[in-house]
This record gives sequence, structure tokens and C-alpha cells, in this order.
Amino acid sequence: MSDAAPSRHAFGEPEIFPVEAYISEDYARAERDKLWRKVWQQVGRVEEIPEVGNFLTYEIQDDSLLIVRSAPDTIKAYYNVCSHRGRRLVDTPPGARNARGDKVRFVCGFHGWSFDLEGRCVHILEKNDWGGALTEARTRLGEVRCETWGGWIWINMDPECEPLRDYLEPAASMLDPFELQNMRYRWRRWIVFDCNWKVALEAFNETYHVAVTHPEFMQFGEFRGWAKAQGIHSNIGYDAPKGLEENQAKLRLGAGADPRLSTAQMQAYTWEQVNTNTTQTLVDAAQRLVDELPEGTPAPEVLRHWLSTARRDDAARGVIWPSVDAEHTAKAGTAWQLFPNFQIGHALNNALCYSARPYGYDPDKCIFEAAVLELFPEGEAPQTEWEYLAADDPRWGSVLPQDFSNMAAVQQGMKIGGYRGNIPNPKAEGAVASLHRNLARYMGAGAPRPLDQEP
Repeated sequence: MSDAAPSRHAFGEPEIFPVEAYISEDYARAERDKLWRKVWQQVGRVEEIPEVGNFLTYEIQDDSLLIVRSAPDTIKAYYNVCSHRGRRLVDTPPGARNARGDKVRFVCGFHGWSFDLEGRCVHILEKNDWGGALTEARTRLGEVRCETWGGWIWINMDPECEPLRDYLEPAASMLDPFELQNMRYRWRRWIVFDCNWKVALEAFNETYHVAVTHPEFMQFGEFRGWAKAQGIHSNIGYDAPKGLEENQAKLRLGAGADPRLSTAQMQAYTWEQVNTNTTQTLVDAAQRLVDELPEGTPAPEVLRHWLSTARRDDAARGVIWPSVDAEHTAKAGTAWQLFPNFQIGHALNNALCYSARPYGYDPDKCIFEAAVLELFPEGEAPQTEWEYLAADDPRWGSVLPQDFSNMAAVQQGMKIGGYRGNIPNPKAEGAVASLHRNLARYMGAGAPRPLDQEP
């Protein structure tokens, strides 16, 4: 949306907004032209297509995109459709999230028209029958804007769109120091949920739910959080305990009388039950705190020792953490919501990312994706694929299914006649309101309203 100026609305004003964005099929259909064909979307990682001819596909409602490594230093994106009679060039295998492969030519399975990596049509059966009317411009693949940032590939179907970097600010500048482009997948999973894509995304872009949905974490400390509007994006984080302002990053210290013990317990629980927001190096370093520090060590010293020893251990195996000053870390918070549908939970040596998108035009379903990235020694990153995992699969652990359990219930609850609209917590759920403020500017409907003006 080239004329969409960033939202300047400050969090803090109680608001209410309607539920049509979640439950209306008309709204879901309008999203295609007003939203998805206007915004930058993250479609994959650069390292997924490292060699010339490598490709992957991306699906969003009616549109299918073909993302291709066309040259050693160039990635291009095309509409995944033959210019002759409209057949898709690459089909997604049944049950797969997308297609991936390696080709020198993309050959249409209907009449054999062929296209090279630059999108040119290089073979047309009986071309002379058109009497010279088939020009290169008429037959080549339709190209869409494609750029990279943070190690991700981004596409935009709007030929008048602003550059990716401009679109991502200020998130890009705040996240650049974390060197996300150097991380690689530890695991990546996807699932189809019985809820709108916004319901799925909003289960993770606020901290207000932690105490009730994840009560077991409360034994490790306070998880009262905040959210801030950042242009069309937003970021979230946790309040720092008094006297421990350093503890505002994703890598948090456990609370209680002995932070050595609580940190070790929280790290072990996180690793075993959710396998996100930490690494084996951090877990191991936390388990040694009791042996390496005396009882009564002040919490700030425990935090510094834990992180410095984990940084040292990683460096010894060839994993170099970026250096980010404490002030920048505090401002960056623990996660960024990149409008409209991608979240990056960043840390110095790992990241937890979520995305959600429509499942066709059914407002009651969505495709949800979760992925953990990590810094690995050169050449030692695991080989991963997108894996479909049912919600009750034990490999999700115990924590994420707690979030999953709310989704269909929320989707159905918003259809109940007596429900009057969403009223998010102005501090902790500000990212939810920010999303709808900016959605309304694209969609022309559904803007939050001041709560004190409602009957």
C-alpha cells in the first residue's frame, strides 16, 4: 500500500474493535486484493535455495508464486502460471506445505511451453501458428518484487510497492544487530488450525495470557509484559524486575530466592517442553550455575555469568554471538510483529518465528507455521524440512499445545450473539490493537474505537 503512512497511535488508550475481520467470509475475500496483494510477505529462507536453479513455491489464497535462484547472487519471483492457458507450472505435492526442487527450465505439463530462470518463454510448440504475435513480453512469466532481509526472502505483488527496507522500518534497524541472517533452522513445522489467521497470530503476540495459559512458568518469575506500536509493525517485551534492568531480553533469568536454581530449572523445562527460546549451550551453562557460583550471588551477577559462559562455550565450537548493547537489547524487546503476519522472537543465538495466513477463503481456518532458528558452527546446521504436525503430536511438547487449545474456542466464541467486540489490554495486548489499526487502513473497515465512547 504505497500511500500507507506508518501509524503513530500510542498504546495506552483502551479500545474496542469488531469481529468481522475474524469471522466474515466477505472480509476474507476482500483481503486478497486489499491486503495480500499489497504487502511484503516472508516466503522462505535464502539458504533454502542456495544454488542456481533451486526453487520453492508459496501459496496465498488464489495466488501461487515461484521463487527461483536465477543467478549466484540473484533471487527472482514469478507468478506460478504458464502464460499460454493458465496451468500452474509447479504443483504442490499432496500434503506438503509447498514445492521445492531444482530446474533449468520450467515446463508446462499441459502443452509443453518452457520457461528459463529469467522467466523467458524459450519453447513454444508450433509457435509459427500465431503468425509472429507471440512477443517475449507477452509470453514471459509475470514477475513480482522480490528482496531479502534478515536471511528471509520477501515478495510483494504490488508493482508500486515501497522498497522492502522502507517497509520493514524501524524493525529492520532494531533487529539488524542480532544478525538473524546467520541463523539456520533447528526445526520448522506447520499445521492447519480451525481459526482465522489473526486468531492464531494473536495467540503469540502478547504476554497477557502467560499467567493463565502457561501457569507453570510463573514459578520462574514475573511475566508482565508490554507492547509498542512501531510504524505499521509492533514489538513486545517483559518488564524488568526492579534492580535487574538487564533482564529484559529473550534470554531471561529465573526469579526467586536463588536465581541460580530457578534459571537452571526454567531452562531445562523450556528445552524439554517447548524446545524454543533457548539452545543446548544455554541449558548446559544454566545447569552449571550452582557449581560455579556461591549461594547468595546477586541476580545481576548470575545473569552475566550465565550468558558470558554460554557465549564462551559457543565460541569454542565456532558459534560467535553478535554483540548487542544493553540499551538496544531493552528497546528491541523479545519479539517483533512484522505486519501483517510474521513474528520474530529474537535472541543473541536463536530465534522463534511464527506466521499465519489464510486457508483459502474460509475465515474459520488458517495455515500456521512455527520455526526455531539457531546459530550453528559452519556446515553443521541440521537438514530440515517443513513438517506437518497435528496439534496433539507429542513433538510439540506441552507448552505450545496450551496455546493451540484456545484457538478454535476463540474463533467460535466471537460468533456468539452477545459478544460485543475485542477489548485488548492497552499495555500487554497493544500489538493486537496495532494489527487491527493497520489492517483497517488497508481494508477500509474494522478500525478500533475508543472504549470510553462505547455504550
